[in-house]
Amino acid sequence: MMSGGHFPAASVDAVIIGAGHSGLAASHCLAELGVEHVVFERGEVANTWRRERWDSLTLLTPNWLATLPGYRYQGDDPDGYMNSTELVRFIEGYAGQAQAPIHAHTMVTAVTPDDPGYRVETTEGAWRTRAVVLANGGFNTPAVPACAAGLPGHIAQFTAHDYRNPGQLPDGGVMVVGASATGLQIADEIHRSGRPVTLAVGEHVRLPRCYRGRDIYWWMCHTGLMDERYDQVDDIVRARNLPSPQLVGTPEQRSLDLNSLTDKGVRLVGRLAAVRDGKALFSGGLRNVCALADLKMNRLLNEIDQWIDAQGGVPGAGDMERYPDTRVEHPPRLGLDLAKDGIKSVLWATGFRPDYAWLKAPVLDRKGFVKHDGGVVTGAPGMYLLGLQFLRTRKSSFIHGAEDDARFISQHLFKHLEAQSGRSAVPSCA
Repeated sequence: MMSGGHFPAASVDAVIIGAGHSGLAASHCLAELGVEHVVFERGEVANTWRRERWDSLTLLTPNWLATLPGYRYQGDDPDGYMNSTELVRFIEGYAGQAQAPIHAHTMVTAVTPDDPGYRVETTEGAWRTRAVVLANGGFNTPAVPACAAGLPGHIAQFTAHDYRNPGQLPDGGVMVVGASATGLQIADEIHRSGRPVTLAVGEHVRLPRCYRGRDIYWWMCHTGLMDERYDQVDDIVRARNLPSPQLVGTPEQRSLDLNSLTDKGVRLVGRLAAVRDGKALFSGGLRNVCALADLKMNRLLNEIDQWIDAQGGVPGAGDMERYPDTRVEHPPRLGLDLAKDGIKSVLWATGFRPDYAWLKAPVLDRKGFVKHDGGVVTGAPGMYLLGLQFLRTRKSSFIHGAEDDARFISQHLFKHLEAQSGRSAVPSCA
């Protein structure tokens, strides 16, 4: 691996931006095809997992699903869930085995069209390339809603990007905004620290951790749901913007849902709509939002039951199960006086956005997202995406989903290079 030092301007077949699991999977696949390439990483390998996640985070998927091209989990706890430190070691091991050509601590500052390819400016010099793989992920910048500006100045604000543990927070009540896996896990952790927690709940995906004796992802993989393609769903834009399912990875494989938080004393309110004059205002649709999540969960469980029946049964599968509907306060709370209720901090678990400020090509839509067709960037020959939600299949944003996407993208890239010159190598030049 190269890191840090000065290197001269040069040309290469392909540039990969990002040395997370997706970028490294692409590197492995391109190496198999004989495509000369480099990988630029702004920090260290798996930098996001090292520097930008909370301390107690664990993967939502079990260890047996931790697979990458030519590499898989080799530990003694296949049914467990890696924490961030273990995941960093896993990705580091993959980078070492593949001997990926990584330039660590090298920030990409601009990618500009430069016929017949692109010019990539970095903090360590410029490169010319005929293909670029954007594998920097979709979780670079916290997506904080505009209503955050209305919070009184004495209330501390945090995001899931900068939150590490409850010790960062001032004493007093906490309002967590967002009910994805991130929101629930952090709300649960903060409540266990002794602070009163109010959870503002919007659209969410409810799943049991285990169903009929197996991890829910075992069923989702074996029934084929995780392999559903982006061009097979009715509304791919909506599918790509769904929050992560309400799950947590623990040794006892416990489920984490709104009912379990309510049982512990976490207060549920609806989606945060506005903050005015020191008061938080909430949507009155909490009951409907929760009922829809319950309905979709039960629909999935029905599909699993039907698949089991179609197989003539599955060895070791337990009996059918159904779970209590989500309990919500009636009538719903529509407002909260932040000072009177003792809210001292707000944590925004409202998702992330990719950061493409350095991308100087006309490929962004009006919301700042790269336009693409299954990872092939629209209107930019030789430019590709990896590591985004539902890029090509439902599993795309998970570790085990990187292989299929990386192989497709690498093959497409290889054919693009061949079509340009009839050969897959770019001569070096100064």
